[in-house]
Amino acid sequence: MNEKLIGQKKNGMAVMLLTLLIYLGGIALVVFGGIELDKNVDAMGVVMLVVGIIILSLGWIPFLGLKVIGPQEALVLTLFGKYVGTLKEEGFYFVNPFCVAVNPAAATKLAQSGTENSNATFKLDSTNITVPSLASKKISLKIMTLNNNRQKINDCLGNPIEIGIAVMWKVVDTAKAVFDVDNYKEYLSLQCDSALRNIVRMYPYDVAPGIDTTGDGQADEGSLRGSSEVVAERIRAEIQEKVKSAGIEIMEARITYLAYAPEIAAVMLQRQQASAIIDARKMIVDGAVGMVEMALERLNENNVVELDEERKAAMVSNLLVVLCGNHDAQPVVNSGSLY
Repeated sequence: MNEKLIGQKKNGMAVMLLTLLIYLGGIALVVFGGIELDKNVDAMGVVMLVVGIIILSLGWIPFLGLKVIGPQEALVLTLFGKYVGTLKEEGFYFVNPFCVAVNPAAATKLAQSGTENSNATFKLDSTNITVPSLASKKISLKIMTLNNNRQKINDCLGNPIEIGIAVMWKVVDTAKAVFDVDNYKEYLSLQCDSALRNIVRMYPYDVAPGIDTTGDGQADEGSLRGSSEVVAERIRAEIQEKVKSAGIEIMEARITYLAYAPEIAAVMLQRQQASAIIDARKMIVDGAVGMVEMALERLNENNVVELDEERKAAMVSNLLVVLCGNHDAQPVVNSGSLY
């Protein structure tokens, strides 16, 4: 289904004024026809009265064809089940009064901007009565933000994580949005969930060795935490491919929440702490060994003291204990000899 634009002529105001004049003329005919019949029964009075009644009975029909389109709004019209076109440009229009506006997603409420629940609630004798508001059949062409709920998904290593995304989207083809899918808002929400699961399952939460996230057969350093922009772009492309048939354009997708699931969050925190401690210890040992080597080389170069292998070993042991220890060194003064 291809979109067809109509409404080049914005003649709604002229038709409304003309209809009001005709309606006023019908009222005048009824009044003057009644006056003529009161005076004497003649054909002219009867004709005026009948014509006035017909105008008053049918004169409201043209008002059904008056349509007001605001900025960034559209109205899809059908006539006896046939698609006749879409009003997109802002203005005051007159169309066939028997045309019907179609929008299957008009009453659908999603967690997004522009679709707040506008139902009115009244309280009568401790009983809440909810009166649903009339849903507008107009389709918004503005950029909308869909904020999907957090989902629990297993990453490529099987670790359960919780992730949420925000998707910026808009309708670009109203005919496809209305006629090619049952409800384009629900369709978009389901495709966002599906695309999110498909992409997240390809990545680990943190960088892991031997993991191919790009599909080229080579291990890389991609991860959900470190490559959030790349992951978001892949999610956007995946959603766009799915919703293209619904006339929707995905502007942007962003990860709004990312964390380990509560059942493994504490264990993963301990794992990260252990990894950080190991890395820190490795750095301290590397630095200490370098400092010991430098100290021995300087002592040999300046001939400060001559050390045999046993004394070198004792010196290295003492220096490593001092440099790698968690606490300040407690010196011990040796008043004797090693031999």
